[in-house]
Amino acid sequence: MKEKDLWYKHAIIYALDVETFQDSNGDGIGDFQGLIGRLDYLATLGITCIWLLPFYPTPNRDNGYDVMDYYNIDKRLGSLGDFAAFIREANERGMRVLVDLVVNHTSDQHPWFQESRKNPNSKFRDFYTWRKEKPKEQIAKPAFADRQDGIWTYDEEAKAYYMHRFYKHQPDLNLGNPEVHKEIHHIMGFWLALGVSGFRIDAAHILVESDSEIDKDEYYDLIEDMRDFVTQHSKDAILLAEASGPPEVVGKFFKGRDRMHMMFNFLLNQHVFLALAQKKGIPIAKGLRMLPPKDDDLQWLNFLRHHDELNLEDLEEPETQEVFDVFAPDKDMRIFGRGIRRRLAPILGGDRRRIELAYSLLFSLPGTPVIQYGAEIGMGDDLSLEGRKSVRTPMQWTTEENGGFSNAPVDQLPRPVISGGAYGYKKVNVVQQQRETNSLLNWMERVIRLRRQYPELGSGTSDILQVGNEKVFAHSCELVYTTVVVHNLSDDDVTVTLPALDQKDKYMVEVFSNDDYDMPKKGQVELKPYGYRWFRLHPAKKENREGKA
Repeated sequence: MKEKDLWYKHAIIYALDVETFQDSNGDGIGDFQGLIGRLDYLATLGITCIWLLPFYPTPNRDNGYDVMDYYNIDKRLGSLGDFAAFIREANERGMRVLVDLVVNHTSDQHPWFQESRKNPNSKFRDFYTWRKEKPKEQIAKPAFADRQDGIWTYDEEAKAYYMHRFYKHQPDLNLGNPEVHKEIHHIMGFWLALGVSGFRIDAAHILVESDSEIDKDEYYDLIEDMRDFVTQHSKDAILLAEASGPPEVVGKFFKGRDRMHMMFNFLLNQHVFLALAQKKGIPIAKGLRMLPPKDDDLQWLNFLRHHDELNLEDLEEPETQEVFDVFAPDKDMRIFGRGIRRRLAPILGGDRRRIELAYSLLFSLPGTPVIQYGAEIGMGDDLSLEGRKSVRTPMQWTTEENGGFSNAPVDQLPRPVISGGAYGYKKVNVVQQQRETNSLLNWMERVIRLRRQYPELGSGTSDILQVGNEKVFAHSCELVYTTVVVHNLSDDDVTVTLPALDQKDKYMVEVFSNDDYDMPKKGQVELKPYGYRWFRLHPAKKENREGKA
């Protein structure tokens, strides 16, 4: 891709589940027609790309990630015609669409698996991994260690064991089978033809594992094969990998122009939450320094929360426990032994200062930001719901019944809308916050607008700036201009010195902050508790360099 085609480096991505976003026909289930009706809202918010969670036909035992048909739309959500209309309407508003590609496993109800278990001579037998005897050694850990005992399950009809790294109703595809590779090509080609701009590759780390040895370089052939297919069939579609792990593991997904265009930045995400828990900037700097090198046309995807748990498994054990103690003191707030099943607003105790600080970090750190639906209004969670469903409640639009999501009876909704407490839809909703000048929604619109104006945050060269105070994190991003951003992670007033803001050949403009501050003099920057300040540095004309603030 040429630089002008690297749209993903300057995107604002919004993740949503069609099922829980907007119901248009009163059956209690969100649908594509409902989503189309909300596109103007997303466009005015400043969103440039929508990431859709799975919308394929499914038994829906795992939020749609148990796919039964890769070439259609779940009938509860609409039709292929509705999807095509959605793509057209999104494109007319300048928004691209990413879709989930879930090819590490299928539903056990998928016709491929049903044929595989019935007929040992069918080509579909080798679409999955079968063993007559249960392997004695566990060659991979279950994805949900506290919900499943192992990765092999006996099937009575097949008289054999099949492998599944996720739930037993999600048998793993045999990714070493060339026929499976062809099917993945067909799936990608189908959705590219309908106008999607790329794929989020679910559980990408599993795509590079085999049933015998883990993480061998040759198993990246599938990833490279997918990249080659996308490059040949689209001028600007991308692959986005969901893969966590230490730097040496995630770094393998970035290999020149051969593998992924983008990667979820799990390492930085976990260190941001450690910083928020410790009220220190040092962990953020550590997280950034840990990131493996990459080519300039590749990109990290930064996030705070999304539809899964807040995964902390790459922190040191005492660090993980520290984050648990601060943000998930109740064991019911934790999941899988590694994560937190809460949304950002309740994690931060509803403290508007800390919520703004967190999003100021998200939108200013080098990379591309993604936000979860409802994050812009500070939606909460429902811990009475099982597992990760706690953070997957319906969107809260108005004070009307069911928060304006649907006019169907509550028992027909995929999950109940949050109705009580500080995060209930009567207190937290879009319409109310649109009326309030100082609402979180209007603040989010401003920060998104600013983020889109400063390409250096997505494409520039970034540096961590030394401030001599462990409570503060400061960094700069430089392209044509330089943006310098300073964050106070603590609840104390602080003053730090930044030489980067005291340059005779530059003049600075403060473009965003949490309060009215005096302009820095001799690089001294004041910050209130949980304060943030963004500065843009411009080259000064010779005759105006002297005396500029």
